[in-house]
Amino acid sequence: MLLALLPLRVIAFFQQVQDQDGFIEMDGERFPPANPREKAEWTFVRFHYDLGAEFRPTGYQRWESDYPKADRQVIQAVRRLTRVQARSTEQIVDAKTDDLYEWPWIYVENPGAWEISDEQAARLRRYLRRGGFMMIDDSHGAYEWEVALEGLRKILPGCPIEDLNDRDTIFHIVYDLDDRVQIPGTRYLSGDFHYTPDSAVPQWRAIRDGKGRIIIAICHNSDVGDAWEWADSSNYPEHPASVAFRIAANYLIYAMTH
Repeated sequence: MLLALLPLRVIAFFQQVQDQDGFIEMDGERFPPANPREKAEWTFVRFHYDLGAEFRPTGYQRWESDYPKADRQVIQAVRRLTRVQARSTEQIVDAKTDDLYEWPWIYVENPGAWEISDEQAARLRRYLRRGGFMMIDDSHGAYEWEVALEGLRKILPGCPIEDLNDRDTIFHIVYDLDDRVQIPGTRYLSGDFHYTPDSAVPQWRAIRDGKGRIIIAICHNSDVGDAWEWADSSNYPEHPASVAFRIAANYLIYAMTH
C-alpha cells in the first residue's frame, strides 16, 4: 500500500470526501456507503454530536475523525477475532432521533469538542438506562476532559466516574489487557504535537449503572481511533495498534453480554 510509505505528518491530515453516489474516499481508498438493511448481530455505530461554540468556526466535525476507515477496520478485526456477526459497514446516529435506541453500542470520538443539549442528554440517559453502552475516545488533557465531563454530567447527573483497574472484567472478557499502553494519535507520532504533563498518562475510566455494569467506558489521553485507522501503515507502531483492536473486542463483547 503506497500510503504506508508516506510520513505520518502528511497522512494525518488527509480527510474523507463523499461523492454523489455516497462512496467515501479516504487515505487513498474508496469505501461504499453504509447498508442499513444488512442483517447482523453487531454494528459499529458512531455518534454524531454538535460542536461546542469555540469549535464551530473551524468547520471541522471532530465526531467524524478517522471515519470511515477506522470503523471499517474495526469491523474486519471483529470478524477475525470474535464470533460476532458484524455488519460490513458502520452507522451514524444522533441523539435527536429515535434510531439511537436500536443500537447496543455507540462510539464517541473526541468529546472534548462536543456540546450536549438538555434534550439530547435526556435521550442518551434513556439509551444507557435501557441497556446501551457508550465508548468514549480521544480526549486529551485537562481542558478537553472538562468539556467531556460537562456533557457526561448532563447525561448522567451525579454518577461517579471511576478509574478502572487491571482486575476489571472489561479488560479480561476476551483478551487480558494488563499491558495497556498509551495509544498515540498520529499527530503525536509525527512530532507536530507533544504530550503535556496533563495528557502524558493514559486514563481508563468508566461510569457504572446501579447494578455495577459499565455503561460508559472512557479512553482519556489516548487516541484508539487513530490506531484503528493507521494499523495498516508501517509508520504506526504495532503494539499500541494491537492493544487498540483488543480494546474494541473486549468493549463490544462486554457491552453485548452484560
